[in-house]
Amino acid sequence: MLGMALAALDSTIIATAVPQIVGDLGGFSVFSWLFSGYLLAVTVTLPVYGKLSDTFGRKPVLVTGIVIFLAGSLLCAGAWNMASLIAFRVLQGLGGGALQGTVQTIAADLYPMKERPRIQARLSTVWATSSVAGPALGGLLAAYADWRWIFLVNLPVGAVALWLVLRHFFEDRKGFENRRGFEDRRGPESNKKSFRGSRGGEGAGDRSRSARPVIDWPGALAIFACGGLLLTALVQGGVAWPWFSTPSLLLLGGSALCAAATVLIERRAAEPIIPGWVWRRRTISTVNLALGALGLLMVAPTVFLPTYAQAVLGLGPIAAGFVLSTMTMSWPIAAALSSHVYNRFGIRTCALIGMTASTLVLLAFPQLPYPGAAWQPALLSLALGATLGLFQLPLIIGVQSSVGYAERGTATASILFCRQVGQSVGAALFGAVANATLAGQLADAPADLRAGLPDGLDAVSRALEHAGALTDRAADYLRRAVDVTVEHVYYGAAVAGLLALVALLFAPRRFPVHADARDGDVRDGDVRDGDVRDGVETAPAKKS
Repeated sequence: MLGMALAALDSTIIATAVPQIVGDLGGFSVFSWLFSGYLLAVTVTLPVYGKLSDTFGRKPVLVTGIVIFLAGSLLCAGAWNMASLIAFRVLQGLGGGALQGTVQTIAADLYPMKERPRIQARLSTVWATSSVAGPALGGLLAAYADWRWIFLVNLPVGAVALWLVLRHFFEDRKGFENRRGFEDRRGPESNKKSFRGSRGGEGAGDRSRSARPVIDWPGALAIFACGGLLLTALVQGGVAWPWFSTPSLLLLGGSALCAAATVLIERRAAEPIIPGWVWRRRTISTVNLALGALGLLMVAPTVFLPTYAQAVLGLGPIAAGFVLSTMTMSWPIAAALSSHVYNRFGIRTCALIGMTASTLVLLAFPQLPYPGAAWQPALLSLALGATLGLFQLPLIIGVQSSVGYAERGTATASILFCRQVGQSVGAALFGAVANATLAGQLADAPADLRAGLPDGLDAVSRALEHAGALTDRAADYLRRAVDVTVEHVYYGAAVAGLLALVALLFAPRRFPVHADARDGDVRDGDVRDGDVRDGVETAPAKKS
């Protein structure tokens, strides 16, 4: 939980300290890379760390991630200009990628399905609390101390997390499955041996002493290049340069070439970073697509709801943050209670119920009256968090339970990676929708207002923050324009919800459970003999 807090806190804590950082170091034109660089590093390293945790174990990867993160934090605190701070933020992200994926995988290793919703809900609570408290803490440190303390505060927290992991978390090396035999297409592995780990869990089998781990470094570099180019194009397109400009086209074209090279490299690699089974198994591939759609729709509430609350409802930053924070309160609660739903109706049905309700909530937002009251979007945000809690966690648990120990890190990293990429695509896509809608609203303004109206969503938001400089009629027109803009974004988010539902329809009706999942509590209807690999024959499934 402390490791998760580190990764969550640093994704938001810097937001309110940007003016002080820019005032001290300069570099206003590139400060957005403080966020983008961290996001890029976390996203592109998720698959790599997932594979490494399957190869060398969770503990070495988690310890390495914490050390890299703390080293990056210390260097960030000592940055001498904006370029150095951005570089050290990227280093932080390299550690943050190990924290995000490995913590989720360890939770699946240590706890059976009956306990995972409660544990994952605690992790979600840590993430939600850190994300909400991060901007407030960053603002306080920047205002009353120094912005460098934003990074120094990570050191004691990280040191305690590192000590706890080294002192209390143990892995039985004999519990790792023989990956060569496990992934061999010639047939199921025989003579499996079980073991008792730190919580008495069973592993899969002995790692062959003669089989030395092989790291697919060319594949890792290809994934870095492909993800870095694609996410840079998505994050900076329409912001730093126009979408159809030379930089955007070069980045998108380069990412396509790197994607093709990645496929070729991974097909020939003995131990690929992203194995082909991630997409061949229907259980994992459909969940990847569904969580990619989740990342897409999450852009609407997290990015545009605070803008709506401030620009349309006239709330201050703290009150606008509360409107969004209601979602982070209901999400962990619903996730913790989701086991009662999927144990009775099945994982896919639980996720379908959650996403159907989420889509209806997203469609309800454009029906809110103008200007309305703050409790109305807050109530919808509360409902959205509850419905998404029923959607996301059962799918993660279902994927983690459908694979063995030696594949769980890769499978977990793949779904987190798809969610992160979906969020980046959503930011670019819905940003374009918002800009196009607002531009149309401003172009259709009455002639006597058009000359004095600002251009662009950010400019409109700033103008409404100082509405005293506008006439009442102009301010009302701008508020209505922002209202229509956010409505269109929510319609787009509802379409993303429909895409998630379509992906789930192709998921298996019963999620398979691997023989070493150690779960004696999953609903009987969710398990079928011989369906452990979703069509790929390996070890027999354990009926619960």
